[in-house]
Order: sequence, then C-alpha cells, then structure tokens
Amino acid sequence: MTGDVAAAEGGCHLFSGCGFPAPGQQDFKFDTMFTIGAWHVTKPEVLAILCALVVIVFFWVAFANPKLIPGKMQSLGELAILGVRDQIIRPQLGKKGDKYLPYISAMFFWILLCNLIELVPVLQFPVMSRIGFVLPMVLIMYALYWYQGFKTKGFTGYFKSWIPQVPVFVLPLLILIEVAKYVVIQPVTLAIRLFANMFAGHLLLSIFMVATWYLTSASIGLVYAAGSLVMVFFVFLLELLVGLLQAFIFTTLISSYLADSLEYHH
Repeated sequence: MTGDVAAAEGGCHLFSGCGFPAPGQQDFKFDTMFTIGAWHVTKPEVLAILCALVVIVFFWVAFANPKLIPGKMQSLGELAILGVRDQIIRPQLGKKGDKYLPYISAMFFWILLCNLIELVPVLQFPVMSRIGFVLPMVLIMYALYWYQGFKTKGFTGYFKSWIPQVPVFVLPLLILIEVAKYVVIQPVTLAIRLFANMFAGHLLLSIFMVATWYLTSASIGLVYAAGSLVMVFFVFLLELLVGLLQAFIFTTLISSYLADSLEYHH
C-alpha cells in the first residue's frame, strides 16, 4: 500500500511513505523571496547579508568609543580580535601579519556566522553549503596572494620561489606539479573543503530531523523516532564544532598562503 493510500485511510505505517519528504539536493535550492531590479534575492543571500551586518554592527558597537578601561562589549570585541591574531595570524605570519588582521578577522567571523546560522530555528541554512558564496572568497584571497607575491619577489622571482633546488632532470616534472599545486589544487581544495563539509552536515541534520517527524506518525515508529531525535542532538553538536573548525581552517590556510607569498620557503 502506498503512503498516499495509507494516509487517505487514516493510517500511516512505517516504511509506507506517507508523503515523507526525503532530504536531497532540493533542500539547497530556493525560490526568489523578492527582487531588487534584476537581482532575484533568495534566502541564502539574505542570510549572508544578515551575517555580514551582525559582524559589522558588533565590532562597530564594540569599538565606536574605545576606552582605556574597556566595557563589556569592547572587552568581548578585543577578545575576538586577539583570538584571531594570536591563534590564526601570528602562528603563520608573525607580527608582519597584523596588517591583514581586519581582512582575516572579518572573514573568520562572517564564515563562522554563515555556518552556525544553520542551527538557528527558522533560519536553519548554512550559507557556505552553497559554493557560489565560497568561490568569490577564494578568488579574492588568490588575487591578494598573487599580488603580494609579485610585489615582494618580483614577477620572475615569485615563480622561481615555487621551485626548490633539485637536479635538472627532475625540473620538468616538478614544474608541472608545482604549477598544478598553486594554480589548481590549492584554490580548489580550499573552496571544496568548506563547501563540502557544510553541505554534508546540513544534509545529515535534515535527514534525522525529517526522519524524526516522519517516524512519530508511523504506527510503530515512536522508538525509532526517539533514536532519530537523539541523533539530531548529536549532529547538532557536531555541526556546531564543524562550523567553528571550518571557519578556523579556512582563515588559517589563507594566512599560510599569504606567508608563502611573502617568503621564500624552498
């Protein structure tokens, strides 16, 4: 008996269907909420703008009127900035990386909020699970990365810094590997790592949330629903950790790539 027939007869049995909306790729597609000229604004775009506004407003309030003896908001803002400086920038770039502090801090907290907004009721969508938001950040980062490399080492010197001192017969293969690393592998893995983790996490959380709802309507599903609800809790905590880690990893890699463009490592 199909789910529709069972539901029509007033009964809903485990594994019968009952209109179960299986999570999938459709959960990452959104209709237009409103339009601004030719811009058809969707939910992920609204969430991305909301997260950016939260970051801007928070730091504006924290440092609009800085005092020698900071208040609560200024203390929180200083703690946030110092955390990024001491845990992300300084280990990779040293003190010379402090000039990148505004850029990397903004990236870290914006990515973090875009990830964690998935866990907020009603909003419930990780912006970074749409690769269209990740790719522009990677392109901006690589424009800065190459610009600093050319500025510091010169045009030919920058490319020479890619290649270590090795026997001549190894150079052709090594050049191909290094070009692939800097031009393809690094930017692609930087983008896919953030996107894929948030995509998979949101899909997993959706599966257990929808399964909990579905199983409560099945005649023998309450025990299974309870188990699924427990998994929702654990996946929720996992997503909280993954959202933080992905923001940390992305900005740490940005810092390490900038360090690579500023110094000779071979």
